[in-house]
Parts: sequence; structure tokens; C-alpha cells
Amino acid sequence: MDRTGNGTSLSALLRGADFRRLLTARVLSQLSDGAFQVSLASYVVFSPERQTSPADIASLLLVLLLPFSLVGPFAGVLLDRWRRRQVLYLGNLARAGLGLLTGALLLARAPSWLFFLAALLVTALNRFILAGLSASLPRVVRPEQLVTANALSPTLGTVAATAGGGLGFLVHRFVPPGATADALLVTAAALLYLCAALSALRMSPDLLGPDQHPDRPPLHRTLLVAGRELADGVRHLVRDCRPASHALAAITAVRFCYGILVVTVLMLARNTFNDPSDVDAGMATLAKAVAVSAVGFFLAALISPWCTRRFGLTGWLAGCTGAAAVLVPALGLTYALVPCLLAALLLGLVTQSVKICADTVVQESVEDAYRGRIFALYDVLFNLAFVGAAAVTAVFLPLDGRSVPLMLVTALLYAVTAALYARSARTR
Repeated sequence: MDRTGNGTSLSALLRGADFRRLLTARVLSQLSDGAFQVSLASYVVFSPERQTSPADIASLLLVLLLPFSLVGPFAGVLLDRWRRRQVLYLGNLARAGLGLLTGALLLARAPSWLFFLAALLVTALNRFILAGLSASLPRVVRPEQLVTANALSPTLGTVAATAGGGLGFLVHRFVPPGATADALLVTAAALLYLCAALSALRMSPDLLGPDQHPDRPPLHRTLLVAGRELADGVRHLVRDCRPASHALAAITAVRFCYGILVVTVLMLARNTFNDPSDVDAGMATLAKAVAVSAVGFFLAALISPWCTRRFGLTGWLAGCTGAAAVLVPALGLTYALVPCLLAALLLGLVTQSVKICADTVVQESVEDAYRGRIFALYDVLFNLAFVGAAAVTAVFLPLDGRSVPLMLVTALLYAVTAALYARSARTR
């Protein structure tokens, strides 16, 4: 394993060849995700033939995320057995094939349920691969480099996903909205998935682990014991890893709040900031919100290593969550474009900072033998929080995206999360 560099600086981190290879696989994979997800948004949210409601968005998220949330923890058992390099390679290869199939279904104007089924499989593999990337990171960096690596790696992945989304918006600038544009974009995403699969082959098969333990049952019995091993992982998390369990609770609440705000921005972009019939204008507004949020993610990567050294992981996590409680009512309740874009920038910064802290806490406090299961559980909590947020908005958010009570409740939840997490840190 190449862990070149003894310092925690960015230059020392990037001198590690294995880290660079893992980072390349992440960037290419999430670049593909961004393009694919914009094609979904175009089909469901910005289709000229649809009058989109929060319930439509909730239904899409339910179809794409909830099924994997039910089986995701069992995928974690496999991440602690299968060679994670092979997961990155074969998973992205499968997504390339499914992406091409999805594009063909769009061109053939197949029934919507077939499109959603293909998209569901792509998204399920996506969550599996992201959990594997997070579980692999401690295998390619030194322990003292984890905070910097968690600032850089997921953040560059998010920026790459944003760039992939930008590719989608660019396609829609030159190709009229509809099935042809969406199919073209899905095909481009499939080719990028293929590049991500090939990039994983640059790493040695055993580089990313996991370590083999002779007392484990053989692979053909893995699924039979998955339930018991998942329970072992949860017990390890609750009994032996209180810092990790508290961090997971905090990031789940933050993700729930962020999901509410994402659906709100979608409805504002479609029906308030623009004429609902002007699909191009709605997508352009959404592109601006995504772009400034990506800038916030990038700023989080720059400042989080210094801030965690200054305030500690728990202090920075709690401080960012508390800041969100102030930003949401101060900027969001204006329901004006410029303040909402500023809110997207700042909330991108604090949300990504919270994730950097939570990732690091989990990686530092969870043993490698359990790490795949815990990160798969982490991913499931992420999905359920987002689906739950979409369900709440489907009930309480009007078509124009304006709901003062919902904004105030979201701000209150941010504040309560910050207070409880800070209290648990002091208790520990």
C-alpha cells in the first residue's frame, strides 16, 4: 500500500499514488452520476408534458431510494468480504450497460415503470459503490491524513457530480427538451460509467481490502449469515462506537433538513422564479442553485481541515449545524432568487462540512472488519432521510414552494440537532 507523505497537507496526500487512483475512480463515477441524475430530473420535474408537484418528486425518490434502503445493509456484509476494487470495477461496468438500456427505453418511449426499474438498478449500484469508496479510503491514506482526505475526496466527487449535471444542462441548451435529449444524456453517462470501471483496474485487486479472516464463513454462505452479521455491526456501533453512532444520528437529521430544502428549491425554480411553462428557464435557475451549492462544497473542503484542528471534529460539526438553523429563516423566508442562491452556497458549505466530520468520526472509531457494514448503514440512513423529507414536503409544500411553517420547523430541527450533538460530545 502506497501512503507516501507523512504530513497532513494536501500536497502530501496527493503524493500517494494509490490515493490518486481511488480519487480518480470516485470522480469519474460521480461525474457519471451527475449526468444520469439530471436526465432523471428532466424526465420527472422539467418535462414539458408534466405539471410537477412535490408528490411527484417524492414518488420518484421513493422508487429510486427506498428499495435499496431495505437491502442496503446486506450489501455492507458483502463490502466486508468482496474485494472492494472489484466492486468498483464490476459495479460501474454494470451501470454502463444499464445506462445504455435506459437510453434505449427512452427512445422507444417504453412505459414509465420500465424506465424507473432501470434507473432504480443504476441508483442502487451507485449507493453500493459510494459506500465501498468511503470504506476503502483508510486503506490508501495514513490515519493523520483522514480529515484532509475526507475533505478532498467526497467533495471532489460532489463537484464532479455537479459537473456531470452541468453537462446535462448543456445538452438541454442545444437539444429540445424531450426523450431524445434525455436519451442522449443517459448514453453519455453510460460511457462515463465505463471509464470509471476501467479506472478501477489501475489499482491492485487487494489494495482496498477488506482483510481476510479465517473464522468468517465462506462467500457462498455470506447471504445466509448476513442478518446476523448486520446485527453484530449494529451492536458494535451502539455498544463500542458511541462517537460514530452520535455522528450518524446528526448527519441523518441534517440530511433530512437538506432534503426538504432541495425539494423546495426544485418547486421554486419550476413554479415561482420562472413561468411553469418555460422549462429552459426553470432548468437554468436550478443549474445556478446547483452551481453555487457546489462552490459551497468546495469551500468546505478548503476550510474543514483547519477548522477541525481549531475546534475539533465535534465542535465543527455542531457549529455548522447550528449555523444552518440561522441561515434557513434569514435567507430562505425571503423566497427571492438572490437570497435563496446565497442560502444554497452557505448551506452547501455547512452540509458538506458536517459530512466531512461525520465520515471521519466513523472511519476513526469503527474497526475495519465492520467498516463496510457501517458505511452501508450510513448510506441507508442517508436515503431514508431524503425519502422522509420528500414525503413531508409532499404533504405540506404547495406547488409554488412557499411554506413559512415548513421553513421554521426545518430551522428548529437544525438547532435541536446541533444542541443534542454538542451535549453528547460533552458527555463523552
